[in-house]
Amino acid sequence: MSVHVFTALGAGVALIAMLQAVREHWTAMFWWLGVALVIDGIDGPLARWLDVVHVQPDWSGDVLDLVVDFTTYVFVPAYAITASGLLLPLAAPVIGVGIAVTGALYFADRRMKSDDNHFRGFPGLWNIAAFYLFLLQPPPLLATLGLAILTALTFVPFHVIHPVRVERLRWLTLLLVALGVVLVIYALSQNFSVSPIVTALLCAIGLYIVASDSAIRLLRSLKA
Repeated sequence: MSVHVFTALGAGVALIAMLQAVREHWTAMFWWLGVALVIDGIDGPLARWLDVVHVQPDWSGDVLDLVVDFTTYVFVPAYAITASGLLLPLAAPVIGVGIAVTGALYFADRRMKSDDNHFRGFPGLWNIAAFYLFLLQPPPLLATLGLAILTALTFVPFHVIHPVRVERLRWLTLLLVALGVVLVIYALSQNFSVSPIVTALLCAIGLYIVASDSAIRLLRSLKA
């Protein structure tokens, strides 16, 4: 039961993050979403190690995990994106609703993960998308179009690598993810006021995570 309680703590963390977002304390919100990521990264391996699925069969860790993840990966970031003031004013509520709806549908999709540890379609990482929005702060039109495209990509059957369970180029991916975590922590500690080099590195890492598998598959198809 203790593992499920640990997972459920993520919902409490999501509420605290939401309170920070409502107050427009954006950096604090991202810190709390980071805490939720840590919980999400630990609870699964811990549950498997303790064989919770057999020890406590009346409780579904998978359902609990999806409920909590929806709040931290989708719902709180959707609010932050909508209320950020970084989108076209008339389009912001539409984008926010689109993120919440497509995110809910994605989490209910039994095909969201492939057999080779890839996500199918844009994997509902709206906490990460929100981070890049606040980091880059592009013109409102560009930000709105970019988020609309990501929303549509939820239903496009391209593959996105899992940053931890990846198999192909695993060492490179884990190295880049570790570097990305360090840079994100640094960016938050500086309230997003970082050098162009840090911004460029974060963008390159994000692009690698989202697009590298599709690029590899495309190159293989061209060679065939």
